[in-house]
Amino acid sequence: MITKLIQVTLVLAAFVALALAQQAQPKAQQAKGGSKMTKKEAEAINKVINAKSPDERITAVDELITNFADTEQKTWALQQAASASEEKKDVAKAIFYAERALETDPKYIESLITVARQTAVSTRENDLDRDDKLAKADKDAKQALELIPAEPKPANVKATDAQWDAYKKDEAAQAHVALGLSATVRKKYADAAVEFQAAVDIESMPDPTHMIRLADALNKAGKPDEALSVANKLLAMANLPDAYKKFAQQEKDDAERAKAGKK
Repeated sequence: MITKLIQVTLVLAAFVALALAQQAQPKAQQAKGGSKMTKKEAEAINKVINAKSPDERITAVDELITNFADTEQKTWALQQAASASEEKKDVAKAIFYAERALETDPKYIESLITVARQTAVSTRENDLDRDDKLAKADKDAKQALELIPAEPKPANVKATDAQWDAYKKDEAAQAHVALGLSATVRKKYADAAVEFQAAVDIESMPDPTHMIRLADALNKAGKPDEALSVANKLLAMANLPDAYKKFAQQEKDDAERAKAGKK
């Protein structure tokens, strides 16, 4: 629902954020070709982990990559900068950092999803290179979906199997969202609805943004009954923020007008 709501950045559960830190910190103490990582490199990695704001995190990543170009944490760090750029709604930088991460690891799932999502959300119907950009977004999202089922839980990540499965489901949901956004730009609303429905069905916790996108796609696909059902579920959610209520009510009103027009 590009015209109604800016894509909310990927929100990871607290255990996943902690897991990323746990994944990076031990490596700062590991041997590199038989010798320990220097204290300065370890400090640079911890600076990324402990950054208090998106700008601070991006700066820390830039410093790490500049001063330690061969760091084992390069892919992870570049994706941290990509995620921080998403928080700032800086699409160009989010794609830039995620693509750099993919240069070091072409199968880094989070970066594939970031590029797919941000490319799709920033592509416009009349862009001369629209089809090329959307094809790239679709390819990256589908590759992520192929990789996610076999994604192993790192040994040093302190999360239960259930938590790790939930994390992977949320990754898959984000890949489906990217595909839905891509279909929306093409005005293939029925296809978009399928993808947004897949995201809503598999994510560990309902994301109102995805439900609003689903209702919007269903309305535009000429399925007001289904759109109304989704909108009503949204409006029935406890503690739904006013901004979401506004969009959900709009979708409900659109669905009811469409139903009335069919009578």
